[in-house]
Amino acid sequence: MGSLADFIEAYLKELLSGAPEGIIEIRRRELADQFRCVPSQINYVLETRFPFEKGYLIESRRGGGGYIRIMRLDWRTEEDLFSELSLLIGDAIGSEKAEELLVRLVEGRILAPREAALIRGLVEQSIGAVVAQQQDELRATLLRNMLIVTLRG
Repeated sequence: MGSLADFIEAYLKELLSGAPEGIIEIRRRELADQFRCVPSQINYVLETRFPFEKGYLIESRRGGGGYIRIMRLDWRTEEDLFSELSLLIGDAIGSEKAEELLVRLVEGRILAPREAALIRGLVEQSIGAVVAQQQDELRATLLRNMLIVTLRG
């Protein structure tokens, strides 16, 4: 049996999959009432299960008419994909963020699981001997370059 956060995540993803534009608007209080939890539990799910790195954008407006808008980010063109990858990777990227990005690319069918495994292995093996301060920078450079070659190839 899953946790409450799992159920809330599944419910929101189901709503998103049925939304023609990949955008839903919800009210935090109504969702909390529906799942019989406190609104902070909804915040937790949004922060941990729907971050930008996993392909979501969250907008929130508080107050009486407040809402939460969840948008699924989709890459419509190759240029969109490379632009977002560049933003996500930046000049340095930690191993956890790199892993989240590879998982997202596999889930979005941008990369095959085998390609992601190869990239993961090569990046982590290549940075092993580098000074700790420079690992995230080297990881970003390697990841960016390997994704460009793999996705354009």
